Amino acid sequence: MPHARKLGAVSLLAFAVAAWPGTARTGEIPKPGGALEVATVYATLSPLTWSPYDWQWKINHDTGMVYDLLLAADLSKAKRLGGPHGFTADAWLPSDAIRGDLAESFEMRDNPLSIVFKLRKGVMFPDKPGVMKSRELTSEDVLYSYHHRDKSPRKVAEYFDHIERVEAPDRYTVIFHFKEFNAEWDYRFAWGYHSSIYPKEVMEAGGNDWKNVNGSGPFMISDYVPGNSQTYLKNPIYWGREKFGEAELQLPFVDRITYRILKDEATQVTALRTGKLDILETVRWQNAEMLKKSVPHLHWNRWLSSSGTGMALRIDTKPFNDVRVRRALNMAVNKQEIIDAYYNGNAELMAYPQHPDFKGYHEPLSAMPDSVKELFAYNPEKAKKLLAEAGYPNGFSFKVQVCGCSIEHADLLPLVVGYLEKIGVKAEIQTLEYGAYYAAMVNRTLAAGYMTDVGHTNPTTVLRKSFVTGQRWNMAQYSDAGFDKGMEDVFLERDEDKRKAKVRELSRKVLDDAPHIWLPIRYNYTAWWPWVKNYGGELRAGATRPGPIYARLWIDQELKKKMGY
Repeated sequence: MPHARKLGAVSLLAFAVAAWPGTARTGEIPKPGGALEVATVYATLSPLTWSPYDWQWKINHDTGMVYDLLLAADLSKAKRLGGPHGFTADAWLPSDAIRGDLAESFEMRDNPLSIVFKLRKGVMFPDKPGVMKSRELTSEDVLYSYHHRDKSPRKVAEYFDHIERVEAPDRYTVIFHFKEFNAEWDYRFAWGYHSSIYPKEVMEAGGNDWKNVNGSGPFMISDYVPGNSQTYLKNPIYWGREKFGEAELQLPFVDRITYRILKDEATQVTALRTGKLDILETVRWQNAEMLKKSVPHLHWNRWLSSSGTGMALRIDTKPFNDVRVRRALNMAVNKQEIIDAYYNGNAELMAYPQHPDFKGYHEPLSAMPDSVKELFAYNPEKAKKLLAEAGYPNGFSFKVQVCGCSIEHADLLPLVVGYLEKIGVKAEIQTLEYGAYYAAMVNRTLAAGYMTDVGHTNPTTVLRKSFVTGQRWNMAQYSDAGFDKGMEDVFLERDEDKRKAKVRELSRKVLDDAPHIWLPIRYNYTAWWPWVKNYGGELRAGATRPGPIYARLWIDQELKKKMGY
């Protein structure tokens, strides 16, 4: 018999989709219309693909405006509405912050182990000339999307291995049958990076051509200029509604959203200051301090980066196969000085692999064993001693690759290299454009050193993707049989409290093994003009997916005019 059950991150009860209170608490009723100009978290990057078949991490940022998922963030739990969540993580939805998107309800069944989704009725794909006629989204589309991704040669290894089969017994029911429990099930196929639901007509027409992209989401893509902009228009037949008092209004509220692709930081700041941008989602502390003085009307949200900064050290190459060398490089870098002098205090000494927002999974540095603590303390003399013990009394040289798309790394990496030179270690910097940088990781051709911002994602994925043997994002080529077995146990563990304890233990181990030079994690800022309503700096309603957030924003056009814009 079906029953309520705690499964992974979600309590599996049949549920009615919660309404997002939005501005109902302020008494303001949204006024539809207008256009929103945004430089997103990924303002420097053009789309890397338009097809989910390519298994690219940025896909939901670009197509998540158009494609719906089974589940999404419950944005009524946002901090600005009195809730506990900031919704700034790249791909983390806590157990109390998940709601239905295409799914009206879902439940777990134990015998056999499965999850049953009931889809909302009347969800429509709009007409797309040359691609498809308007029609209803059904369970067959969920089935097609899953199988289409699963057959891709680019699929992340073992990602769907816990699924035995997926079936659609009727037009509005989808059942995922499990071989075994997996704690990431909801992230992997319900709201994560590789969970979007799309019609087969799009893929048959050419899914990687933006002109063919068509989904049931709140927006439709209308234009894309590489290196310049992505433009989305409201979907006039979108199924979403929101209640404001007695009024029920159709989403989205704005007529048009444009992502501005701006590779230059000064251009981003100028565009915000002059009102050409309504929202700038990532502002470094230096610019935040300046803008707060010069443009006092801006609204702000400060948030700890959802990416771990560091330099991956390939442990399958000499000299980084010796843990003494890796620990030495960590001790050689004055991380507190970087916080004080480079970040002006706007950073945390240790906030990776577990982000402080991952309650119960994260441990502060003060709770770590001494062997971990010493990796964050500046000790060049001990670093030299460890190098000598490892057979490198005069140091060594190596190459480190860095992405030219990262403004942060262009400034930070030379500081790190300077610290290493003091203990006789010379690092040659090789700057790559993003395509080559990403390809080096995927194809395992990356250098011995690889400067990175790697997403925290969520408590289990951050360990799996970056430190389990053979995983795509395992830049250090870290491989430890005990760690791999520990991760298998984590995924099989149904009790979340027990899973938290196991994750804390594995996080300690990987920190102690030092496959990266662990660097401070910076604070970022999001800035927006006061005419942007229904917003508090939320960035993602799932894995890099801002669509549900943008769908609920509205522009107070009268206020904008009064302010001279």
